[in-house]
Amino acid sequence: MTATLETPLALPCGATLPNRLCKAALTEGLADAWNRATPRHERLYRAWSEGGAGLVITGNVQVDRRFLERPGNVVIDGNGGLDALRRYAEAGTVGGNHLWMQLNHPGRQTPAHVCAEPLAPSAVALLNHSAAQFAPPRAMREDEIEDTIRRWVHAAAVARDTGFTGIQMHAAHGYLLSQFLSPVANRRTDGWGGALAPRARLLREVVRACRTAVGPGFPIGVKLNSSDFQQGGFGADECLQVVRWLGEDGVDLLELSGGSYESPTMMGAKLRGPDAERPVADSTRRREAYFLEYAAAMRTAATMPVMVTGGFRTRAAMDEALAAGELDMIGLGRPMCVDTDLPKKLMSGDWTQAVAYERDIDPPKAGLAWFCLQLMRIGDGLEPDRGLGGAEAIARYAENEARTAQGLVGR
Repeated sequence: MTATLETPLALPCGATLPNRLCKAALTEGLADAWNRATPRHERLYRAWSEGGAGLVITGNVQVDRRFLERPGNVVIDGNGGLDALRRYAEAGTVGGNHLWMQLNHPGRQTPAHVCAEPLAPSAVALLNHSAAQFAPPRAMREDEIEDTIRRWVHAAAVARDTGFTGIQMHAAHGYLLSQFLSPVANRRTDGWGGALAPRARLLREVVRACRTAVGPGFPIGVKLNSSDFQQGGFGADECLQVVRWLGEDGVDLLELSGGSYESPTMMGAKLRGPDAERPVADSTRRREAYFLEYAAAMRTAATMPVMVTGGFRTRAAMDEALAAGELDMIGLGRPMCVDTDLPKKLMSGDWTQAVAYERDIDPPKAGLAWFCLQLMRIGDGLEPDRGLGGAEAIARYAENEARTAQGLVGR
């Protein structure tokens, strides 16, 4: 039977997602000064749950409060807030959907105004414009690596116990697990670096340890770069092998993405690095999604369902990709920052395509700020501000980040 957006998706662990649309992870910046969930999360995630997506994935929930992707991250690190997490999970599942907590450690991509000495596989600073945002990292000791695994396990168990229906490990976009996979960022010569197997060791140990902690029937997903699109970085050929290993480790859903802060392909930037030379089929361009070509290749190695996020805007493109068997799940990101009920509209036939708000943002570099501010408005019980200007968005976002970072306590 040909899958459509409305077709349920059975996962290897035995759980079933009610349809093929996912609200992909989007960093929210809505936590309190102790990095705990707030009523703003409840409002936002209730809207997304009622919006009709079969799966909703949270934004970065950090496993170590010393190292944040941004100041407003939710963190599970002995900082309390368990009742708030339960209310968050309850609100985010009112629509009968799954709600998975995305767990992450940013590694060297911890902003300098949050942490003066971030951790990384090796003491390798980010390149180009990114270097100004992040302090030079320190190479992790082996005991710190082991401690990080324990932190992931603790957070996974808390997610399960507070009502989230699954977890996703963020191993893409240049964060810590992705850094360990990358030969550019990981120059270790011990059992955590060198050939692909030791570079993939941290990701695999995190997945296996979390599986032991949460049990066989609790969904575990992984967000993985199909390629870093960086010279000498983690590429598509290595990704194929990691996908095979993740199948052996019991992963239930693989989300494919790509790029990092140094090569932000996940935001639609031009490809760089050796994989940029691969031809992109005209049909792939018509189907809009940035990583669809890679997904088709990765499916040859994947024993779990595959999801692609990035670029999908029309129902026709989504249906075509599902019918061709190139993926199993459609991830929607930026459109859901404004139209929280987009999945319901697409499946009912009320809409045939999402509004590509990013095309009208001027300057384009304001996109991240513009979309994040929409999430904050929804969390505050307000309607999205579709007329927000790019320059104003940049200024307001920077002010919010500075104020949030200054207000952090107990760290």
